[in-house]
Amino acid sequence: MNPLLSFITAALTGGCVGICFWLFCRMMAQIKLEKSQELAKPLPILFRMSMPFLPMVRPLAQRPLFAQMVESDNSRLQMAGFDEVIPALDMVGLRIIFVIDAVVLLFIGALGGNMMMCLIVAMLFAFFPTLWLRGTIKKRHTAIMKALPNVLDLLTLSVESGRDLLSALKEILERRKLDPLGEELLRTFQEIQLGRKRTEALRALSKRVKQVDLTATINAMIQAEEYGVSIGQLLRIQGDMQRGKRFAMAEKLANESSVKIIIPVVICVLPAVFLILMGPLVMNTLRMFR
Repeated sequence: MNPLLSFITAALTGGCVGICFWLFCRMMAQIKLEKSQELAKPLPILFRMSMPFLPMVRPLAQRPLFAQMVESDNSRLQMAGFDEVIPALDMVGLRIIFVIDAVVLLFIGALGGNMMMCLIVAMLFAFFPTLWLRGTIKKRHTAIMKALPNVLDLLTLSVESGRDLLSALKEILERRKLDPLGEELLRTFQEIQLGRKRTEALRALSKRVKQVDLTATINAMIQAEEYGVSIGQLLRIQGDMQRGKRFAMAEKLANESSVKIIIPVVICVLPAVFLILMGPLVMNTLRMFR
């Protein structure tokens, strides 16, 4: 029975290695096409390696069982800024592929006798799309929070100098380097140019990004436009408020760093120091007892 299990394990391993090599070659062949796009957002390598299998799982992802998951992933992809890069249906398909990969790894671990290691890797495979999406959203929201006060200050100076809000926003977007906040503002500006009302475009921006500071600023701008409040004064107040929040967040992270550094110090530094200080004493004591 052992030779049969060894043969099956070797065959499955060889097949997986061959498929991974073929997918790696295809991925390397497509890198030039992605780099040629100016605003292309690269997906993780594991996602690109799984793309050829999407046509096989799309019919399964289109079933009503996954309808709620497709809607949820659509909202999350909009928050992460990848809604134009990968559709929500394909994201659900990638989730299914990664779950299948996790099951295959568990099967290989059961045949090879290394169940614990394969179980850990399988769990990482199964939850990788969710972890990547959450990390991307968090990183994007942090970038928006950092850039928002500067954009509000520039808008305040432009509006108080007598310029219209849209013309000021257009000039700022042309002069600033494109970042997550610039991408969302550019998309909103283009929607307004196509004929959408300003308040509707701003509400769509708030609903799409779902960043707390940006949502508060947009709600204040909408209320100011509805009640006829001076937009320049409002932008100045919002800029000071968001800058204060950014400073408070920086102070909080600085205070937490002294606590977070304890774990690497205890795990990495203290054992080495203890070994250097106590090692010679222990060796001399052993020699005396000998």
